[in-house]
Amino acid sequence: MRTKLLIVAGIVVALAAGYGLYSFGVMQGQRASGATAGGATLRPGDIDPSTGRRILYWHDPMVPAQRFDAPGKSPFMDMQLVPVYADAGDEGSVTISPRVQQNIGIRTADVVREQVAAQIRAAGNVAFNERAQVLVQARAAGYIERLRVRARFDRVAAGQALADVYVPDWVAAQQEYLSVLRWRGTDLASLVEAAANRMRQAGMTEEQIRRIEQSGAVEPRVTLTAPIAGIVTELGAREGMTVEMGSPLFTLNGIDTVWVDAAVPARESALLRPDTDVTARTAALPGRMWTGTVQTILPAVDVETRTVAARVELANPEGALLPGMFVDLEIAGAPIEALTIPTEALIRTGQRTVAIVAEQNGSFRPVDVVAGNEFGERTEIRSGLETGQRVVASGQFLIDSEASLRSAIDRMAEPSAEAPR
Repeated sequence: MRTKLLIVAGIVVALAAGYGLYSFGVMQGQRASGATAGGATLRPGDIDPSTGRRILYWHDPMVPAQRFDAPGKSPFMDMQLVPVYADAGDEGSVTISPRVQQNIGIRTADVVREQVAAQIRAAGNVAFNERAQVLVQARAAGYIERLRVRARFDRVAAGQALADVYVPDWVAAQQEYLSVLRWRGTDLASLVEAAANRMRQAGMTEEQIRRIEQSGAVEPRVTLTAPIAGIVTELGAREGMTVEMGSPLFTLNGIDTVWVDAAVPARESALLRPDTDVTARTAALPGRMWTGTVQTILPAVDVETRTVAARVELANPEGALLPGMFVDLEIAGAPIEALTIPTEALIRTGQRTVAIVAEQNGSFRPVDVVAGNEFGERTEIRSGLETGQRVVASGQFLIDSEASLRSAIDRMAEPSAEAPR
C-alpha cells in the first residue's frame, strides 16, 4: 500500500513540474512575440510590460539596418526580433552600463577654464651675434710689415695686436708738424693746427698725434689692435701685402652673446612674444643650461617644415656655445585664459577633431570641437564644449567607433518593414 502511495505522489509531482514548465514557456513566448497579458500584439510607441520602456521598433541585432513595426521571428536568423527603446539615446550617442564602463577602463575629465602658459619647444643652430661684429680697416695706405694673427677663427682679446702697418705718407706729415712745433715766435697756433689737420687727413688718431708731440720722434708705423674680444671670422691681410686706405683687413665677432634661429611650429607662433625668457640645452655639453630672450620674430615661414623663425639671443660668457652647434630651446609663452581639456581626450581624424562628452545615465555623445594651442598635457578648446561638461579621457576610441557605426546604420536604414508572419 505504501509503495502505491509513493508512485501516485511521484506522478503528481511530475505533472505539476510539467505544467510549470509549460506555463513558463507560454509566458516567454508571449514576451518574445510581443504579446501583452491580454493577448494584444505590441506596436511602436507601446510600453514594453517586461521593461517599462517605450518601444521605437524591432530589429535583428545581426542585421540592425532592417527595422520592423511588429515583433516576431527574424527572417535572417533563427531568433526573435529585439525591441529598440526610445531612451536608448540620440542619434550618434551610445549608452554604456557602469559595469561595462569599468571593464573597458573609461575615465572622464572636466572641461575647465583656467590660466595657462604655453611652453614652446623648438630647436635651432647657434650663430654669431651679428650686432657684435666689428670691422678693422687700414686707416692709411701702406704695407703690412708684420701679421700678428694669421688664421681665421683665432680667438683674440680686446686690445690684442693684429698687425703692424708701415705708412710712408705719415713720415712727411709728422716731420712738418714737429718742425712747426720747434719754431720760435708768436702767432704760430694756426700753423700748428694746420699741420695737425694734415696728420688727421692722413689717417692718424688724436692719440697718435699727442704721442708724436710728446716724444718729438717720427712714428711711421701703426699697430692695429682688436677693439673687442672675440673670434677672427674674416682675414683679409697677409704679411708684406700693400693696403689702401679703408681696406678691410679683419672681421671680428664677439661671442659673449650668440644668436639661435629657432624653428617654431607655425601653429604655436602666435604664442611668441619678444623679450620672453628662453632656456637652451645642447647634447654637446650635457648638464649645462644657457638663458636668454627672444629678440624678434622673423617675417618668414619655411614652406617645407611649416615653421616660423624666431631669433633668440643667449648669454655665452664662457664662450662654450660655438656657431653651428645644435640646441634645444624652451620658450615661455605669454599666459592666457582658455577653456581646456586633457590632450589625450581628443580624437584627431585628419578631417575633424572629436571629443566624447559624458552625459547622465551612462550616455556618451561625440562632439566636433575646434582645438587651439597645447599647454603641456592640456589643449585649448575654442568651440564645441562648455565649462562644466565632462569628456572621456580614456576609452574614447571604442565609444567613437560604436557611435559612428550606429549613426551610419541609422542613416542607411530603409523604410519600416512589416514583421514576418
